[in-house]
Amino acid sequence: MGKKSRIKNKAAKKERMPFVARTFEGLPGEADWVALREFVPAGSATITLASGETVRVCSMLPGNGAGIRRQDGEIWIGLQVAHNFGDISRDLAHVIELARETEPGNPVRMTDPGVGPRLQDIIAPSSGFDVEIHDGFDYWVEGVDGSEGVAEALAEANETIAPTVHLSSVDGAYWTEMGDQRFLRWIMTHDETTLLNALARLHAAGQDTLGEGTKLIGHFRAHGLLVPVWEFEHDAADLEQPAADFEKRLAEALADDSPLTSEQRSARAALISRQVQV
Repeated sequence: MGKKSRIKNKAAKKERMPFVARTFEGLPGEADWVALREFVPAGSATITLASGETVRVCSMLPGNGAGIRRQDGEIWIGLQVAHNFGDISRDLAHVIELARETEPGNPVRMTDPGVGPRLQDIIAPSSGFDVEIHDGFDYWVEGVDGSEGVAEALAEANETIAPTVHLSSVDGAYWTEMGDQRFLRWIMTHDETTLLNALARLHAAGQDTLGEGTKLIGHFRAHGLLVPVWEFEHDAADLEQPAADFEKRLAEALADDSPLTSEQRSARAALISRQVQV
């Protein structure tokens, strides 16, 4: 290949968006975007764009698709997808752009988004993000004529869903049941260093539980946010008040900027070492 050809190919290559770790920052319900992207099996919420259009945001779409323009013209996008061109917020905004050009009743074919508007640029400032947790994927075919084969596929998909509940007393907390174990994954939008210090203070004081029979077992990170995880025996409804009480204790601990004691430093180191995958 000649020198001119190489230069031409480089010039034709799309400019890429820079990587963004906290890609949903600034959106309504940032923690809930992360939850639908990472672990909620069947959930959705509706956003309003600056143009006045509404878009349904789903944890998953049929075939793990990036998006679909439904028969009624409504745009749906899927969060649990493989594409990641550096800035997921830009990727998802591009799916909406592509959906506008897609004929109703057809899936969106994802392409390299290049540089362009992010979700933060196209969602109306007044938009909400109220998550609805579904028992299964039947909502995919609401208002759509489905064949017997579609019904069978839905039934099979529904069997894989782990029961999930979005707590109403606090933001970003999701109860789930996996086999004979129950967990609460609580996505927190606080600064990570400050949050780890606060959790260490609470642990050293014996105040990091959500009541009897619960235990903070560790954490994981998702899209620039820390997600503490508790294990317990209770139903989701029994965690509503304990979670609200914990949030108050956490707020007090977050406001405490005094140096950590040796016991609190040990608790912090232990928490950092306990990264979990649930």
